[in-house]
Amino acid sequence: MALLLKESEESSLKRSLNVTELTFLGIGAIIGTGIFVLTGEAAAGTEHALGAGPALTVSFVITGLACLFAALCYAEFTSMIPVSGSAYTYAYNSFGELIAWIIGWDLILEYAIGNVAVAIGWSGYFKNLLDGFGLHLPGWMSASTGTQMVQLPSGLWTALNPALETKYGNIISTFPHITALFNLPAIVITLLITLLLYIGIKESARVNSVLVIIKLLMVGIFLWFGLPHFKPDIYWEPFAPNGWDGIMTGAALVFFAYVGFDAVSTTSEEAKNPQRDLPRAMILALVVCTILYIIVAGTLTGMVPLEILANEKPVAEALIYVGETNIALLVAIGITITMPSVLLVMQLGQIRILYAMSRDGLLGSTFCKVNKRFFTPSFATITVGLFVALLAGTIDIGIAAELTNIGTLFAFILVAIGIWILRIKHPESPRKFKTPAYKIVCSLCVLICFALMIALPLVTWIRFVLWMVIGIIIYFLFGFKHSRLNELPKKLFAK
Repeated sequence: MALLLKESEESSLKRSLNVTELTFLGIGAIIGTGIFVLTGEAAAGTEHALGAGPALTVSFVITGLACLFAALCYAEFTSMIPVSGSAYTYAYNSFGELIAWIIGWDLILEYAIGNVAVAIGWSGYFKNLLDGFGLHLPGWMSASTGTQMVQLPSGLWTALNPALETKYGNIISTFPHITALFNLPAIVITLLITLLLYIGIKESARVNSVLVIIKLLMVGIFLWFGLPHFKPDIYWEPFAPNGWDGIMTGAALVFFAYVGFDAVSTTSEEAKNPQRDLPRAMILALVVCTILYIIVAGTLTGMVPLEILANEKPVAEALIYVGETNIALLVAIGITITMPSVLLVMQLGQIRILYAMSRDGLLGSTFCKVNKRFFTPSFATITVGLFVALLAGTIDIGIAAELTNIGTLFAFILVAIGIWILRIKHPESPRKFKTPAYKIVCSLCVLICFALMIALPLVTWIRFVLWMVIGIIIYFLFGFKHSRLNELPKKLFAK
């Protein structure tokens, strides 16, 4: 632990973030794709998973509890080890290098694929916004690779979705189809965010704070105009159409929304007072966002039939369905402008994790090189941006969200276990924040997160296991040989 604290003191990164900016980073990451995009699919269901229906509100309560327990564990870690790397750094100190590599590799999946889901979700709202102004992107360049697009008589290109098929069924089958090659809007927004992150952390935080304020205003506008159309006696029957299985599956799907507070912990070396401010920022952001998620999910499912929500822009579609077309356009504009804040924070987290792993010797040394002018990990920033842009332009949002969820849940489980281990191994270590009733909190965090992992589709588990196998192979072929821990004995022996 002493070595980690020394790294924090000698870091080349610039300490410039206060508690307000850190809280806004958390809110900026949590309020976004989860509330504006995934609420629809989690309620209505996907090709591989059951929908929670109106009981999605219960799903958010379960998810919020799991995240609260995890946040309390994260808060203790950040008060002990104010070092970049989030759960990777905590696992390094608790379990050793191999487990740290596994969780670091898992976090690479979590953040990279999470960024992809956000970029794709933003693209859906951006296309909807252009459609509102009579501008239509060609289908071959505005959706994930392989998506079947339909050309409507008006010239509007749109992806097939359950609501559209239900309403126009037989007519649509007669229209010409085209297969999408890539998602250009998702690629462009990713590259723009990469440029901002390259310029500097303080600049990025200021932009994020402005976007968060606008985003919260959009949530308020949706609730103001949506609640008068709230008809639970019609749309909340049945409340849980797929029972407990649907509720747990919905909770597992929307868990993606809560990655934000984890991302805040990756900025430890750029916070002015990380041991005090990070725990406050993470818990405050989580509480605020959980309340908003529950209210929005309840309003959405009580406004319209579930099939209307089964698309990439459920909030806008719900408002259009109840006749609030102008408000739908306004909200679409606000969401389009502000959703990139999620991409910004999650991409920031990905970059800082690569920075920490590189500094420990587990990845190439170029990932931890800091630009002397902007004080940012320049190579890591560019690499992550290009990788995310490539995936965002080609894969499906459902796959991206499910992979992010399982990675996040796995990270939370290890962090909770890590707190328990450190309380036993290092009870004397100074902690400015202590997880209350840590045995109960850690146990509940592990149990709920594992239950949510089990609720995810089998195909997600298969992809996750394959990713982990690849990671372990890379560790033994490269990471172990170049590890800082492995190099120290060699240097001592040479002397």
